[in-house]
Amino acid sequence: MPSEADEVGEDKDEADEDKLAPRFLGNHVLSADAPPKHRHQQNDTMSAKDSEMIADAVLKSKKYLEDFKNIQLNIAITGECGAGKSTFVNAFREIDCKDDEAAPTGEVETTMKAMPYPHPKLPNVTLWDLPGVGTTKFPADKYLKHVKFEQFDFFIIVSADRFSENDAKLAKEIMKMGKRFYFVRSKIDHNLRDAERSQRDYNKENKLQQIRKSCIQGLEAQGMTSPRVFLVSSFDLHLYDFPALQDIMERELDTLKRDVLILALPNVSVSTINKKKEVFRSQIKYYALLSAAVAIAPIPGLSVGVDIGILVILLTTYVLVLGLDLKTLLKLSTTSNIPLADIMAGCKCLCSGKEINAGLIIAMLGSLSLMISAAVLEEGSRLIPVLGCLIAATVSFTSIMFFLRFVLDSLCDDATYVLKKFKTNFQESSKQMVENAQGEN
Repeated sequence: MPSEADEVGEDKDEADEDKLAPRFLGNHVLSADAPPKHRHQQNDTMSAKDSEMIADAVLKSKKYLEDFKNIQLNIAITGECGAGKSTFVNAFREIDCKDDEAAPTGEVETTMKAMPYPHPKLPNVTLWDLPGVGTTKFPADKYLKHVKFEQFDFFIIVSADRFSENDAKLAKEIMKMGKRFYFVRSKIDHNLRDAERSQRDYNKENKLQQIRKSCIQGLEAQGMTSPRVFLVSSFDLHLYDFPALQDIMERELDTLKRDVLILALPNVSVSTINKKKEVFRSQIKYYALLSAAVAIAPIPGLSVGVDIGILVILLTTYVLVLGLDLKTLLKLSTTSNIPLADIMAGCKCLCSGKEINAGLIIAMLGSLSLMISAAVLEEGSRLIPVLGCLIAATVSFTSIMFFLRFVLDSLCDDATYVLKKFKTNFQESSKQMVENAQGEN
């Protein structure tokens, strides 16, 4: 959940955004009590200043949104053959290993060259499944040159056992090149299951600590200083160290790439959902400014049409990234054995599990009387010369801000509900499996 500091920061962002709306009226409002001698000249002058201010704000908004849309994030997944690299790639992208777009998996080396796998919901994010390091075809000393390391933002080195000499060599070379890397110990679920079956005094936490300590000691013996090792099960990313890995990756990227990474991450925790909410919320003001700019044009109906187009695109993105599209919910229903109707019953937002189109947007707007009043006021204000267009811009900015904040909050509540329902079901199923196993013994 967001900390007190996060809430203070969010309040500050809201205050900054709220200050933007009145500025569209500029000195038309401020000078109303003391009109100048040549009032029509002052109106024309202020109109020019307001137009320049809005044009500058719109230009900056377009630049930010364009930069965010075009920025590329390339994540390299590497390690020795059979380590579970391809399975990790699929899990990160929330793709089933049996799906057509999945990276091929197998005990033998199935990756013979660097293979790109775009994120299904954010195409500017690509995970690269790299050939196994240390094979006869890809010796460690020539590996980075072979895979063109410079194109990657960071590396995840995967091992299903103790990290090898080749893993350590690769990490040292990556470090020399000034790139980030993370050690991921995979197939933790296999290790725990085997230990539970074979050890009389089995303790899960003790076993996890033993695996982590063994990996760290092995890497230190290979000359690595204070190596960070993350224990992961690609089939259950919400367990073990994957959330901690997420946090580290986020902190070590610049702002734009960090935000892109956050949106690409699987929803494994409430914290992840809240971070996605923060990213989306920080962008709302830019879309609101674009809406305000269109509202200035004295063409009845133009702003409403453009606003609906923007809202369709944005809400579609929100639903996909938060895992509330019908395809994702159906997959969750199948894997968890929770009926889709039960999942949908707890979702409150009209967007959840629905195809986003103009008709749905209009229905949602119709359910909010404030938005209807704002639309009427905006269109009516166009009939007032100069000042009316600025009023329309202010109303458009404010109403878009309100609507997107409201819908985003509702969708994040739904995403949190779905995640908690899944985790509760998982815990109950795991408990039942343990009880069944004990009964058989």
